Amino acid sequence: MRIYTVDSFTEQFSKGNPAGVCLLDNPATDAWMQSVAAEMRHSETAFLLEGEDGEPYSLRWFTPTVEVDLCGHATLAAAHVLYSTGSAPETLEFSTKSGILSVTRDGTGLISMDFPVKGLAEVRPPDGLLEALGVTSLWVGKNVWDYLVEVESEDAVLAVSPDFLALEKVDARGIIVTARASRPGVDYVSRFFAPGVGIPEDPVTGSAHCALAPYWTGKLGSDSLVGAQLSPRGGLIHTTVRGDRVELAGHAVTVLSGELHV
Repeated sequence: MRIYTVDSFTEQFSKGNPAGVCLLDNPATDAWMQSVAAEMRHSETAFLLEGEDGEPYSLRWFTPTVEVDLCGHATLAAAHVLYSTGSAPETLEFSTKSGILSVTRDGTGLISMDFPVKGLAEVRPPDGLLEALGVTSLWVGKNVWDYLVEVESEDAVLAVSPDFLALEKVDARGIIVTARASRPGVDYVSRFFAPGVGIPEDPVTGSAHCALAPYWTGKLGSDSLVGAQLSPRGGLIHTTVRGDRVELAGHAVTVLSGELHV
């Protein structure tokens, strides 16, 4: 089977978020896919199985420790592999735990993914959350997966240095810290921490933008925005909210490809 490493939400090698992509020849067991993801050691590895008789590709995502219900950067990586190997139409469909996800590519190589909005409800921050982040919040919300904490500035987002042992005790998939951007060409910035699922800080998190995009659309009054994730690797996500769906768009770069011998 072919296996790849792809940097997502970037046009530069060693930037963005690296993901594994495994092209399955046949259905695989959960335990086998989990073991491959642990061996790859990326925040997520995507497993693709071509559908029969025109059916969508099956797509699943595993961190080194658990399976996840939705992953943006590994979906982008999977689509990039199919496009770059010449084995895909311009519009792709993936059957996933989050339903059917549609992906398209334009003439510049920008890949756009149709994802579900994951709206937020304002909540009181749970005990230990703000202390673990070391921040003062302007607003705290939660959706089905994550907490979102808005802070006062881009500099405050950059300055976050979490206590990961304390943050791991927060009952959520992950924690998004965000602020309005001060840099040109970007509308909002964020960082994403998920020590509870084995990812202390994720470089660029597509699924977090299912919450970030509608949140900042509501605050800034524009459906189409650009988000920058300010991890050390960094990356850009173009977001467009359309009702209960959000389009996440970005570029990707193949880093390596090889053959899996297990």
